[in-house]
Amino acid sequence: MKTSIATVSLSGDLRDKLEAIAKAGFDGVEIFENDFLIFDESPGEVGRMVRDLGMEITLFQPFRDFEGMPEPLRGRTFDRAERKFDLMQEMGTDLVLVCSNVSPAALGGLDRAAADFHELGERAAKRGLRVGYEALAWGRHIQDHRDAWEIVRRADHPNIGLILDSFHTLSRKIDVNSIRSIPKEKIFIIQLADAPLFDMDLLYWSRHFRNMPGEGDLPVLDFMKAVAATGYDGYLSLEIFNDQFRGGSPSAIAVDGRRSLIYLGDQVKRQQPESALPVPAMPPRAAVEGIAFVEFTADEDEAPALEALFASLGFRKAARHKTKRVTVFRQGAINLVVNTEQKGFASASYAVHGTSAYAAGLMVDDAKAALQRAVALGAERFAQSLDAGEIEMPAVRGVGGGVLYFLDRKTELGRIWEIEFDAIEDDIPPQPAGLQSIDHMAQTMKYEELLTWLLFYTSLVEAEKTPMVDIVDPSGIVRSQVVENAEGSLRITMNGAENRNTLAGRFIAETFGSGIQHLAFRTDDIFATAAALAANGFVSLAISPNYYDDLEARFGLDAEFADRLKANNILYDRDDYGEYFQLYSPTYGEGLFFEIVERRGYRGYGAANAIFRIAALRKHMRPTGLPRA
Repeated sequence: MKTSIATVSLSGDLRDKLEAIAKAGFDGVEIFENDFLIFDESPGEVGRMVRDLGMEITLFQPFRDFEGMPEPLRGRTFDRAERKFDLMQEMGTDLVLVCSNVSPAALGGLDRAAADFHELGERAAKRGLRVGYEALAWGRHIQDHRDAWEIVRRADHPNIGLILDSFHTLSRKIDVNSIRSIPKEKIFIIQLADAPLFDMDLLYWSRHFRNMPGEGDLPVLDFMKAVAATGYDGYLSLEIFNDQFRGGSPSAIAVDGRRSLIYLGDQVKRQQPESALPVPAMPPRAAVEGIAFVEFTADEDEAPALEALFASLGFRKAARHKTKRVTVFRQGAINLVVNTEQKGFASASYAVHGTSAYAAGLMVDDAKAALQRAVALGAERFAQSLDAGEIEMPAVRGVGGGVLYFLDRKTELGRIWEIEFDAIEDDIPPQPAGLQSIDHMAQTMKYEELLTWLLFYTSLVEAEKTPMVDIVDPSGIVRSQVVENAEGSLRITMNGAENRNTLAGRFIAETFGSGIQHLAFRTDDIFATAAALAANGFVSLAISPNYYDDLEARFGLDAEFADRLKANNILYDRDDYGEYFQLYSPTYGEGLFFEIVERRGYRGYGAANAIFRIAALRKHMRPTGLPRA
């Protein structure tokens, strides 16, 4: 599959953009005119730069306000076109994008526009160039790809074709099946963009809020399936106008872009195997049975406090690594691993982030296949030297530079606890608290990273993203989205912090990066769990009594039931499917904390309770700037 991206999609100068695009693995690049005009090198030098990076220029764009102009403006448009043709030939590209006219001077009429394009095609043919026509969603007379195709058809020239842009079609809710009847040879290039669903001016929506396919809410897959039905096998190109992207890392955005195209092509091929679209072969998305373990790094001084917290939660020491200072704490199907090695990646992670949950393992249907798919989608493979008797566990780099491991039950990976570890017993084992499994894992990141990791997970595993939710922090708003599978065996909440004053923002600042900020454990009886935790010496997060007075009135709770919640510092919520109970620990270290939840049919994550939980947690935070204890 040939992939391309428009330079307008990235930040930086043209050289920065081209280098990031090439490094991400794109085959081609669209040169956006303004990026060239503010660059000091000649068109010929730009072309050489692109070719030296192993790419080709797929398109020069845009050429505006061409068709349907009255004289003398019509003559001037052809003069402008000849100037662009000169530039294109020097640069080394044969295709220019002409977007539908938005000028107030433009005259309507399909035949008038077709005549203009036929003449332009004649001029382009003399130079060995092609012209692609695109319908802008806000064009003065042409706003629909069906009308643009009719103009191209009537122009009847081999050097005049159609450019289809998913945003322009989908934002106007045009039937994508109308694409299926367009001859593939008349589709010169496909431009792709997604976007969140907003009710706003089309031009403003397009210029500021586009994102990569799979990151938004538009039915880009349906659009691409219609394109593939034509037999189209050319470039898939990204044209993304997004304020956040233009202020972000060009390398990261480029990697996201290529991942989005590879994933989109993979989806099309799986649903339409007869498609001519050449898509890289890769295993299907991994089915996730659950989170197999979460690994913490600490030094020998801090580890005892972390282990004592685990014991108060009812986790017992279950195993110790045969050759490394690594201990497993277990309860139900939950494995928490504490690594105090003084060498290797865990130690390096501790040096940067302090005590933290730096790695997690997913139990999948096929670990090797999951790794193959992740790498095919651009993930960075993770590996480190092994001691004798250790199993090589497939892994990639994850959020904040941490590690995401893959295990399965059909290989020796499913017996890693028996193979690499010796069983041990606590001298005084804590009372089990009824914790069954990891309900969800919460990762905190900068807001601009949120789309990256949503796409990473949804393209890799069988899971979907939920709508974005605003989490109210007394010091600001945190944007939150969830990746979850239908079975509920995988739930990852991702919280994007926009400022460092929020609890999430402080976590990023104090730990020097994104990562796992909290784990939620599932119980079948929150009140029995609360009693067991108290017996173990666990101190729950104290919730304001005012919360419970409001809660009783808001839900019409029985006073005795509300008092029971209050006595145990349990938060409560309800949706159309059932009830939800939440119990929290105070913060540990730089903001890490734990949650116990009971779901009675409830499908959410207690967003309404977040402000109360955050306010309570902030009371336990170490004052900013003080050294670690």
